[in-house]
Amino acid sequence: MTIRKLSQFGAAAFATSLLAAPVAWGAMGNTASTYGLLPIDVGTAQGMSLFNTQASALYYNPAYLTRDPRGEMTVGLLHGEHDLRVSSNGNPSGGGAAVIRDGDKANVSDTQQQVIALKTDLTDMMKGEHPLYFAIIAGVEKYGEEMLAFESQNSREGQFMQYGRQPLFLNLGGGLEVANGITTGASAHVSLRSEATLIASADLAGETQYEELTVTAKPIIRPVLSMNMEWDKIFCGKEDCGFWTGLETAFAFRGHTEARTAVESNLTIPGTVIDPGITVLIDTIDSYQPDIFSAGLLYHFSDNFRASVSVEQQNWKDLEDQLERDTVKDQANAKFKDIIVPRIGAEWTVNDHIILFGGVAYQESPLESIQTPDVNYFDNDRLIVGVGSALIIKNPPILAYPMRLDFGYQYQQLQERDFELTSTNPSVTNPYESVSTDGDVHVFSGSLTLKF
Repeated sequence: MTIRKLSQFGAAAFATSLLAAPVAWGAMGNTASTYGLLPIDVGTAQGMSLFNTQASALYYNPAYLTRDPRGEMTVGLLHGEHDLRVSSNGNPSGGGAAVIRDGDKANVSDTQQQVIALKTDLTDMMKGEHPLYFAIIAGVEKYGEEMLAFESQNSREGQFMQYGRQPLFLNLGGGLEVANGITTGASAHVSLRSEATLIASADLAGETQYEELTVTAKPIIRPVLSMNMEWDKIFCGKEDCGFWTGLETAFAFRGHTEARTAVESNLTIPGTVIDPGITVLIDTIDSYQPDIFSAGLLYHFSDNFRASVSVEQQNWKDLEDQLERDTVKDQANAKFKDIIVPRIGAEWTVNDHIILFGGVAYQESPLESIQTPDVNYFDNDRLIVGVGSALIIKNPPILAYPMRLDFGYQYQQLQERDFELTSTNPSVTNPYESVSTDGDVHVFSGSLTLKF
């Protein structure tokens, strides 16, 4: 398809949308915080993510990259199936029939992400004595085929806020040991801000001329900062330290991220819409993750068993300011609250070849509003349970170093909650429907890790 035909198609589609009923876009979510990146994150409900020695530590606690001196390359797949239900309770206003749906299943696409990660030791490049590690991790939707998943829309039927396809995921950074028992880390989370400008003249049939189409994408960089402390090394060095032996704490901050798209379109229709034409501006966000402060406590009960407790503060209230500037969802007047997410995880090294892990978490919904006009968001409290295992092959064929196979499963149970669907359309009597929402989410994750 030539650039001219592409711009004609875009102008025609946009002109058609101007003449049709108003349609916009909307969804929130983030693979790393909603499900987890690698199987150990998925299988422990992120209960062990602050103390994970694999490359996904780059996102949750980059200071922990220093715990395993070996380099590694990881390829993983994540599949999330969403069995989300919307049950109508009728029209409480008596102003007409409720929305007609095809059953009670919400139409939410599966999450199918491919994750690629690399970690290496850069100590030999530096003059200092402290170990330095670098890592990069990226995730691409539809098992590597979809680089830019973006959806932001209004919905008469209602829509779940945190599920669906996820955009390109990219983190890079490293960890550094600054003192005996104290490590720090930092990484950059990269998301995209896309901007498009379309200028054209069109007739009512969609035929265009004098077209100009410009598309750009700019990176938005947000920090991840962390610190990890091994108390026995701090207080006692290499000697036995009684109670402090095997005790670790971790602190991390993850800056808010978003995928944002801005579109500016100017159309003229000779004889109908004359110069300077109609200018339409759309600026909307998707896949939002708030500022997250994390703290965790890990204890090694033995050489083979360790367990952790962690809490996250997720500052969702800041999303209100973001949506006020969102030309698609500003009318929703959605109200959010900051939430605390507790997580518990455990890992048991059965022998030299098998590791078992599991975890549980509870996440309260940050969405306070039961009415979000036109956008009609749903979001529920979630009980999250995960299990998983790892197989370590010490002497694989061909390879000179061990190979690790991981599998993780996560189940999310959405607690039932009632919402009221409303519209800013003056011809609609609000609320036009009351609904109850609940559901189940099944997440499967597998990865192959090569050590070097």
